Amino acid sequence: MALEGGLTALSAPRRAPDEKIFGRLASNLVAELPERLSTRVLDNAERLAGQPALVDGEVRWSYAELGREIRAAAEWLDTLGIRPGDRIMTVSENGRAQVVLLLAASERNVWVAIVNSRLSAQEVDAIRNNCQPRRVFYTSEASSDAESHGERHGAEAFEHPSLGRLRLAPLADVDPEPVAASGADQVAAMIYTSGTTGTPKGVMLTHRGILYIASLSGGMRHLGEGERVYAVLPMSHVFGLSSVCLGSLYNGACLYTVPRFDAAVMLETLERERITVLQGVPAMFARTLEFLRREERSLVAPALRYISAGGSPLDGDLKRRVEALFGLTLHNGYGLTEASPTISQTRIDDRFDSNTVGRILPLLEYRLEPLGDAGEDEPDHAGVGELWVRGPNVMKGYFRQPAATRACLTEEGWLNTGDIARFDENGQLYIVGRSKELIIRSGFNIYPPDVEAVINEHPDVTLSAVVGRQVDGNEEVVAFVQCEPGARVEVSELKAFIAERLAPYKRPTQLVLMDALPATASGKILKGRLRELASREGTA
Repeated sequence: MALEGGLTALSAPRRAPDEKIFGRLASNLVAELPERLSTRVLDNAERLAGQPALVDGEVRWSYAELGREIRAAAEWLDTLGIRPGDRIMTVSENGRAQVVLLLAASERNVWVAIVNSRLSAQEVDAIRNNCQPRRVFYTSEASSDAESHGERHGAEAFEHPSLGRLRLAPLADVDPEPVAASGADQVAAMIYTSGTTGTPKGVMLTHRGILYIASLSGGMRHLGEGERVYAVLPMSHVFGLSSVCLGSLYNGACLYTVPRFDAAVMLETLERERITVLQGVPAMFARTLEFLRREERSLVAPALRYISAGGSPLDGDLKRRVEALFGLTLHNGYGLTEASPTISQTRIDDRFDSNTVGRILPLLEYRLEPLGDAGEDEPDHAGVGELWVRGPNVMKGYFRQPAATRACLTEEGWLNTGDIARFDENGQLYIVGRSKELIIRSGFNIYPPDVEAVINEHPDVTLSAVVGRQVDGNEEVVAFVQCEPGARVEVSELKAFIAERLAPYKRPTQLVLMDALPATASGKILKGRLRELASREGTA
């Protein structure tokens, strides 16, 4: 599909309407966005001085204390030879050091490439080579993996009086980027895509794009003073950065930084700290259900009022089970790294049995492009098309990769999400699948989430992931299945279960049982790795 002009859309471009968010119009919230990430947090340091801002293990900071740490760290960056327009890179997991470095860099017009320390040495090195940072910071106290990467790179050990143990790479001779006064043009952070092959792409996210999500998405969750947010989603994932971290601090809530997900630790914190807001990926909620079932424990979360899932498709069976356990609506949303990330989300008063990802965020423009003539659509997928969006949250592009940028972003600012979507009569958005993951079998379109939803209904299944495999003149369906611990599932029995619920052309040709599906640190299933595995299985 060409990007330049002349495309006939399933629906003409539309703009999502203005709406009230926690009592205020979205247009007013957007109009008051500051130019830098740190501005509102430092304002909160004055306005909410004594209110709790951040909890990192045993360390507890008020907003006034967080403000002092941000200003002190900005001065520290000056002494380290970091200039406006420079890029720094953090190899880290969630903790106070990551939060403070991000906001201190904002004060100095420095870009931050946030890299999850759980990536392999090869992945971290590829990102460093692309980013070419002035310095690399390894948050050793929050992450033993960060310490290992820093040691491997010969970075100097450093004991920071407030931020804990770090490692600092030597100063690199690199050129800074131009500094823009406008937050719509100045890059705040780079998040690298998690592809397992090819050159990693650094998604350049602006201050305004991140703040648009922090303000509107946070407001939709009714974040504010007194709220306590469990921040286990990695800040190296844009969901954890914009929606959880900045969404909390922008709106005056208290952020509980957690390096990595552990069901037992999370459940204990929900009870002891009276957490009010919990955001995660579907796999995190699935593993929580699994843990409680295995341990024969009940949930105790006395103050929890809001839960949501994002980052990967949420199937109806998991949604029902989570809502039954928590006694709360499991809110849903949709986005991608290139959109900072949120494009749509359910509103706080929504109650849906379906797997809608909600309405498009206020003021964003959107359209659907036709998929072409391949395959046939069932009635449930009538009116599907490839979703394109435009708005302040859309990235500037991929760092120093103009060809890759042009492949998905037009000069007019339209972003091709690569996702196949449809809208219902009430404007609710449904994600049917990834265009690149669409399986065309004997002329029929097969959307992997449809097949996964059926497999996940089996009582002994925790998670599943469906991919296509090329065969002579056709494609076939391969399903990878993670079962409940201790469950004895026969492939023949699972095939019979699926056959009762799916049309023949949708049924997997092969079922592969796994102890655990490969996933990123944020819990997103690595389908690229599974496609490679499926290909090898097919030639075995």
